[in-house]
Amino acid sequence: MKQDSQAITKLILKAARKAREETSNEPEPDLVKLVRWPVECTVGPGLEGAIACESKVGYVNGSKGWLVYRGYDIFDLCAYSTFEEVSYLLINGKLPSSSELAEYKGRLIEYRYLNQTLRLLLGFPLEQMNTMSALRMGTNMMRQEFTHRDERSGQPVFSDIIGSDEDSIPMETAPKGNRRAIYEFRRKNKAMRSRANELFDKASGIEACYHLLSGVATVAAMIARVNRGAMPIDPDPNLSFAANFLYMMNGRRPTPMEERVMDVSLILHADHGMNASTFAAMVVASTLSDVYFSIGSGIAALNGPLHGGANEQVMHTLAAAYESGDPRAWIRKVLEKKNKVPGFGHRVYKAYDPRARVLAPLAKYLVRDNPEVRPLQETAEVLEAEVVAKLGAEKQVFPNVDFYSGLVYRCLGIDSEMFTPVFAVSRVAGWTARVQEYMERNRIFRPRARYTGEFNKQYVTVEER
Repeated sequence: MKQDSQAITKLILKAARKAREETSNEPEPDLVKLVRWPVECTVGPGLEGAIACESKVGYVNGSKGWLVYRGYDIFDLCAYSTFEEVSYLLINGKLPSSSELAEYKGRLIEYRYLNQTLRLLLGFPLEQMNTMSALRMGTNMMRQEFTHRDERSGQPVFSDIIGSDEDSIPMETAPKGNRRAIYEFRRKNKAMRSRANELFDKASGIEACYHLLSGVATVAAMIARVNRGAMPIDPDPNLSFAANFLYMMNGRRPTPMEERVMDVSLILHADHGMNASTFAAMVVASTLSDVYFSIGSGIAALNGPLHGGANEQVMHTLAAAYESGDPRAWIRKVLEKKNKVPGFGHRVYKAYDPRARVLAPLAKYLVRDNPEVRPLQETAEVLEAEVVAKLGAEKQVFPNVDFYSGLVYRCLGIDSEMFTPVFAVSRVAGWTARVQEYMERNRIFRPRARYTGEFNKQYVTVEER
């Protein structure tokens, strides 16, 4: 089994060498330096291109195919690190020492146990629910179990806060680029301010981030079990994060190879810039809501078919191409009709997605022991060759993370309906890291819309309409 782990590391390093040969070494000069507010930028619909904040958490360079966490290249982290180390890095800003890592792992193990939350969840018809809906509900129940925010005594001290919507700030005038909100907690009443900060920290501090990281995995695993008609099983404190997650979903301890692949997959999905779900989590946090509600909002955003779930659609596409009897002819017909192919192209990447560079060889490695999945993996290689030949050079359309992740998950025994919850389990690390960072210089998000409606319309009573 050690040979499998070494082989996986070699595959990752080989993908890294190829990626570095195809890209240059300079980051985007205008997007990797401190912002001098107010900033000028070209903004498209959906805030595309807008600069909302500064961040040291992660960096995506779509034109070069880069993904960086806290300064570390994603290939190096996948080859040498673990999800525990990487999640600590994202949330705390540095790699842990041996003692810090041991303590951190202990906290994550402690927070795997959600007895009250699971009992409450089992009272709902989870097998009839959308898996992401169930996951979001579980997150809210974790909030109730581990904080006092749902009790009257746990409500924020509203008398200590000015301008809850910050509409008292003249935001309808040109922004002046203040680095933090103008109106914050009153300074004259330290006791009240301390109480408000204490409540905020209780449900939004580092420990809450750790609790969510482990707890969301436990809830997701329980949902997977219930959907299979099985009862949840207790965590195993002797297993790593990745191994325990697979164990709680599948009911058996994974092999070292499966553990390693799951670990790499979690690392690859942990953070990815200011995507929709990350932005949703940060918007909620900026109102001084807590991190539990913020992560719940991230889960809700990830549920949307334009964000999460694409890898599930990829599996349907691969099955259709394979069942056609001639995948090459099948995909050529699709391309002739100019239809989109799930798993190809990306809003950010105009080069090969680095996550797909890692997952593609992992999928090929895993199907050696999965004859049922092997035909789909071989079909994927045919589709990739055809799509890249047709659209790669001209339109910069390449496989993204979703094209091969579903194949990897299927080989690990994960059902298709759990693909997006698994994504969420990993992304909690990035969501919480960015929320914590943004709250250090919080300013409530308040973009504007351009009004295109009518003026001076005369009101007509309901009797005359």
